[in-house]
Amino acid sequence: MTANRWTRRDFLRSSGLAAAALVGGPALIAGCSRVDDGGTTSASQSADPLARFKQTGTIKVGIANEQPYGYRDKDGNLTGEAPEVARVIFKALGVDTMEAQIVDSFGSLIPGLQSKQYDFIAAGMFITPERCSEIAFSNPDYAGTTAFLVAKGNPKKITSFEEIAKGGAKVGVLEGAVEKGYAEAGGVKGGQIQVFPNQNAAFKGILAGRVDAIALTAVSLRWTLQQQYADEPLEVTESFVPVVDGKEQVGAGGFGFRKEDTGLIDAFNAELKKLQDSNGVLPLIEKFGFTKTEVDNAAKLTAQQLCAGS
Repeated sequence: MTANRWTRRDFLRSSGLAAAALVGGPALIAGCSRVDDGGTTSASQSADPLARFKQTGTIKVGIANEQPYGYRDKDGNLTGEAPEVARVIFKALGVDTMEAQIVDSFGSLIPGLQSKQYDFIAAGMFITPERCSEIAFSNPDYAGTTAFLVAKGNPKKITSFEEIAKGGAKVGVLEGAVEKGYAEAGGVKGGQIQVFPNQNAAFKGILAGRVDAIALTAVSLRWTLQQQYADEPLEVTESFVPVVDGKEQVGAGGFGFRKEDTGLIDAFNAELKKLQDSNGVLPLIEKFGFTKTEVDNAAKLTAQQLCAGS
């Protein structure tokens, strides 16, 4: 499906980072420069973060612990759609280990990257013009749509934000998520919108009757329902593409980097392109509920197009 603008989450500044969750390998010496045998800093190494990561063998990644995009499993291992793709790419670039740092909300990811808490973001973050003004992005590796989590049987017949607005139902969204903007654009009043800090809180909120629906990406809702709430009286509606100001809002997700790390981004994109051309992305992420359509749609787009809002 062609979209005029591709987005996933609004960038909302929020503070506070969770304690680092270290997943494999030695600690990364963030922001350091390579020191040669003579004890002097190499200017070329300082200007090339990839060379530094190759030397240490480790890179630090920021995640929001949001399934299925980037999270720790029950054994504490870093996994999810974005980390699995990034792991393969960085191994091809000579960096074998990723350390995970979990933030307390999705909206904290960009400030954490800017303050050098970690070296890149692997959280399935949608590439938007607003976010592109703050950080740089790789080209996308997937594209998705929106859906609602509702009570079994969908008793209020919720299939769009416009229906929620007309019927007076209450909808839950995640903190820092574009779905809040989608709801407002669809006429949903502020009193009908409940913001939750994370997926788990949102699912518990609808089970407790605090909201009638949860709006999120279809992949995320289906995955979380299947993995954690399969026995609960909930279901996911058919996916759809929200429209804001006459433009379809289909989301394309990529990896976030600091703007100055241009060489690192170029190297990452080159390896991502090889992976896409060899049909190597889908085998890495289909176990998280992603399909060939979502992978193929992403391969047709670039970060430059998405950052321009086209």
